[in-house]
Parts: sequence; C-alpha cells; structure tokens
Amino acid sequence: MYHDKYFPFYMAYSTPLFYEGESRQEKEFQLIKSYYPETALQIQEKVEQACDHMDYPGSPIYDEYPDHFTLNRMCRRISGEMETAELSAASLDELTQVLLFQEIHRRRCRSCRRKYF
Repeated sequence: MYHDKYFPFYMAYSTPLFYEGESRQEKEFQLIKSYYPETALQIQEKVEQACDHMDYPGSPIYDEYPDHFTLNRMCRRISGEMETAELSAASLDELTQVLLFQEIHRRRCRSCRRKYF
C-alpha cells in the first residue's frame, strides 16, 4: 500500500493510452472507406456533409429516438442529389439509408465517449 518513492498524482493515475482506441477505430474506418466503390464513396461524402450541417445539440442525430420521417427525408434528399446509372432507385435509397445510419451511429458513439471523460 505504501510506496518508498513519491508518485505525483498525474503519474499514479495516468492512462497515457486511454484515447488510443478511438484513433485506432478512426484509422480502421478510413481503411474500410478505401474499399468502397466510387458510388458508395460519393454517397458517403454527401452523408458526411449532411451530418455536418445537422451536427448540433437538438438535431435528430442526437435524439434518443430519432424521428423516422426526418431520417427518411434526409435519405431521400441525399439520394436525390445522386445521379447514377449503376444503381436502381431502390438500391440507391437502401445504400444511402445504411450509410446515413452508420454515420449517425458513429457520431453518436463518439460524442458519448467524450461526454463522460
């Protein structure tokens, strides 16, 4: 229990690699994004732009139970901006919805980690 040497508070209870997991997770996400096809990359950019504009407290991104109508409207607006001959309209809507929900989840988890520490 007692130590021979004096340890300052910042050394005794420090966790120098505490945020390393977050940076590792961000690097892994960037690696996964590099495997996306060109259409998915374009949709991902539009989704990130839409989430950046909605990135404030009180937005549907941070609601405990987000409104389905608002999220579906965001998906339709993003997929309406995309003009691709590669995907059908239903496939484009589904891909946009998956990428939007994944981005919302990623941002919500990131803000929850930072809120407590």
